[in-house]
Amino acid sequence: MTDSDKHPNGPRDDDLWTHWRERVELTLDQLLPADTEEPVRLHQAMRYATIGAGKRLRAICAFATASVFNSQSSTVDHTASAIEMVHAYSLIHDDLPAMDDDDLRRGKPTCHRAFDEATAILAGDALQSLAFEVIAADEKLDQARRSRLVLRLARAIGPSGMAGGQALDMIATGQRCSLGELEQIHNAKTGALIRAAVLMGAEAAGAEDSEELASLDSFACDLGLAFQIADDILDEEGETDVIGKPGGSDRDSDKSTYVALLGVDGARTEAYRLRDRAIQTLRSRFVDRAAELEKLAEFAVSRTY
Repeated sequence: MTDSDKHPNGPRDDDLWTHWRERVELTLDQLLPADTEEPVRLHQAMRYATIGAGKRLRAICAFATASVFNSQSSTVDHTASAIEMVHAYSLIHDDLPAMDDDDLRRGKPTCHRAFDEATAILAGDALQSLAFEVIAADEKLDQARRSRLVLRLARAIGPSGMAGGQALDMIATGQRCSLGELEQIHNAKTGALIRAAVLMGAEAAGAEDSEELASLDSFACDLGLAFQIADDILDEEGETDVIGKPGGSDRDSDKSTYVALLGVDGARTEAYRLRDRAIQTLRSRFVDRAAELEKLAEFAVSRTY
């Protein structure tokens, strides 16, 4: 056991989120193929899209949920890293010319621009498969937990999850969605992996109580939608949006957003409502055990990036 694992969440005098981000960054660096190994270009693209990228929100979801059950962070390292690999794969593919056709991601060239389209497609494919390999080979978890995690992740990214949500989003481009239709899109496209991250963190920690898992699922649904609404607001109000494109890019692409349907003030009110309900769900089931998850709900609606 390392010093950082003597307490279930790592050193208490440090910012836990920073600690968790550092853990997942280090684990990803160890798990991804070296960029000097053949095929070099593929491995370079995988690392380019994954290392040092993003807020690590989904990894933090997994670590924060595990902390509810007093699990050591090391128990969740591979699970959190696998989730981040899947997230990176999804962004590579979302940015492709056949999808959103984006040139920038977080202020730097998208993977297909930094390399080429074929390499980007293969990098995304390889990250997805490596994520499942990482979970299936995680010796810190028993076989039953590994199987549940694999199933949970597969469902989150398949036709009823991210892939289905992306398909619905593409169909809806240029159309005026209802609020219910927009919620359906984002529950799958954005929310499914956030829900999976929360529940996978619980399952990696050994949680099995069905009522506790149901409460976490309800919390995660509200968290995912609140996060998406905040994205829409940031996209509308910022000079650049959250992936580095000019502000208002979703509007300019003729996509339905919460801001388009509700206005900025209405969207913000809805995000706050979801935040409040998410926190109440946690408190009614876990009382004061889920402080880090509560912070995630607050972060989802108050962030500026």
